[in-house]
Amino acid sequence: MLLVRHGQTPTTGKLLPGRAPGLHLADTGIAQAERAAERIAELGRVDAVYTSPLERARETAAPIGRARGLRVKVDRGLLECDFGDWTGAELAALMKLPEWRTVQKAPSTFRFPNGESFTEMQTRIVSALDRLRAAHPGGVIVCVSHADPIKAAMAHALGTHLDLFQRIVISTCSISAIGYTTDGPIALTVNSTGGSLRELAPS
Repeated sequence: MLLVRHGQTPTTGKLLPGRAPGLHLADTGIAQAERAAERIAELGRVDAVYTSPLERARETAAPIGRARGLRVKVDRGLLECDFGDWTGAELAALMKLPEWRTVQKAPSTFRFPNGESFTEMQTRIVSALDRLRAAHPGGVIVCVSHADPIKAAMAHALGTHLDLFQRIVISTCSISAIGYTTDGPIALTVNSTGGSLRELAPS
């Protein structure tokens, strides 16, 4: 299972766009997506490509699907966290709120006002990945999603408590990989942004 964060957008690092529609990749993000597609193509085998329904994710998934000759499928389980009333807010302003410390230090206890909790988000993304991999037993699957859901999925694979998931960095168009065995998930790589992925190819 390859987890790809969408490419850079005009608001990356400035706003919390959440699930608001209409946010597209910047030119840099388009180039990142093309490079991610090239790197994934080196694996030689991809059985399916899934994406969050948001535009920035679908635009990142498109070249990956083209490179492997696969139709990209939308799955709502890969959506960004629902940030509720915080959607669209400036990050600099959010960082000044007293709740921001809870978001960073004890996210398992936090629910975004009129939105989703981090615990619900983790349950959603992990359940989605379990469902998708069950549909492709023994396969190689690409899932294009967003930073927080991918961080939560990797924390689960690593056996790391959700309250520590902010220590995981997921950069734009980075590739993280989870291998699933009869003994449970294995984190194969986290936040890979360059170099070859050939060593991840199933033996």
